[in-house]
Amino acid sequence: MGRLPDLAARRAQLAPEATAFIDHETGRHWTFAQVDQAAARLGAALLNKVAAGARVGLLSLNRPEVFIALFACQKAGLILAPLNWRQPVAELGPVVASIDCTLILHDDDFAPTAHALGLPCLPLDIPGDGPALAPAEIDETAPWYVLFTSGTTGNPKAVIQTARMVVANAMNIAQCMRLTSEDRTLNYLPLFHTGGINLFTMPLFLWGGCTTVLRKFDAPDLVALIGQGAVTQFFGVPAIYQALMAMDLSGVDLGLLRGWACGGAALPEATIQHFAERGALICNGFGMTETGPTGFLLDRDAVLRKIGSVGKPQFMTEARLDGVPDGEPGTGEIQLRGPTVTPGYLDNPEATRAAFTADGWLRSGDVATRDDEGFYRIVDRIKDMYISGGENVYPAEVEKVLITHPDILDAAVIGVPDTRWGETGVAFLIARNGSLPGPQDLSDWLRQRLAGYKLPRAFHAVDDFPRTAAGKIRKTELRKLLA
Repeated sequence: MGRLPDLAARRAQLAPEATAFIDHETGRHWTFAQVDQAAARLGAALLNKVAAGARVGLLSLNRPEVFIALFACQKAGLILAPLNWRQPVAELGPVVASIDCTLILHDDDFAPTAHALGLPCLPLDIPGDGPALAPAEIDETAPWYVLFTSGTTGNPKAVIQTARMVVANAMNIAQCMRLTSEDRTLNYLPLFHTGGINLFTMPLFLWGGCTTVLRKFDAPDLVALIGQGAVTQFFGVPAIYQALMAMDLSGVDLGLLRGWACGGAALPEATIQHFAERGALICNGFGMTETGPTGFLLDRDAVLRKIGSVGKPQFMTEARLDGVPDGEPGTGEIQLRGPTVTPGYLDNPEATRAAFTADGWLRSGDVATRDDEGFYRIVDRIKDMYISGGENVYPAEVEKVLITHPDILDAAVIGVPDTRWGETGVAFLIARNGSLPGPQDLSDWLRQRLAGYKLPRAFHAVDDFPRTAAGKIRKTELRKLLA
């Protein structure tokens, strides 16, 4: 059992008066010392309500106090479970029951939801005085908090996150993005998602930098903060970059930022080129809730040379392709191991066993190719692949072509049963300017760019896609539209 220092306390010792967080809504600045002291008091208050080892749910919009709650639970030996505040009580009830939550922390916005869950509740108010927990070493492999999987293909599972995972992820991010204590980032992705916590807020906290916390995503606020020089490192999912593309960026020097990164889903080539022309080289990456999340990240020097790649396995991550000899080019499922990888799913040994190979590698469920330089490119989810007329079809390949059509803003393809071909594709499309070409015109256009067996047999126009917090399309919800 490895030990680590109390993370908040150690950071406070190194730079007590430096600013850790800025609350964008209230303007309040939190120093590292204030964060540590607040976490120590909140930890003591929590232990007045529950015993060490208890699972504590959290319902809150983004605010610095969420990170204080994270450090409070680490100090107190509790397991924090940030909950998806977008879900109604009917959905949240089974989630908190699945991990045996005994207390719900909440901000003012979600007090009614928290109380409706029928568990003891505690407002996310930081005690101004009172007892405080002393700094203590922590078990680096013990569950610190849990994050629920996106649930794009089934019921969400509670992924264990450990201190070792958080520190190793910070090292991956720091070496690739070249973080320093002078860096500043924005926190706006939901904090019930690994991207909200770990890209890049937690790494920057450990490195001594400053994060401005927004309650939720707001494109004009993001553009204003970038224009004001309040940001040096930025992470977004593709939907965020699409939203920024729609904004007037003519007066904003994007090249002032030292780092741009993207994850959660593939970033279209047109988007990469659009930002590159304005001085922003977006480093595409790949990871999972189960990997802390950063497994791969493209170095900025390779952004334009390796468009479509997610880079190489990062410093604290080992990766292999199933069935492909080490170091050789090929295609296979990405499998990972190392200190960024979760020990498993809370209270779910069956799912944990299924997630790992016999020799201890995490199955990603994603197919990728590796080129002769060691760069990886994601092909698709194994579960999304379908077989049409005996040929494997990867929806991501079809989607990538569809979004190059001038009238298509976004696309999602799923496989459906077909009596003749076994399975065929159905495409859901979002129009760029309000209207789409007819099905025959789309098929003719695609036939010039894809083999015939890859062509969708039906096209459906939609206004938007159901998405996870990471921006991934919920294809299970799209299937329901066909029912």
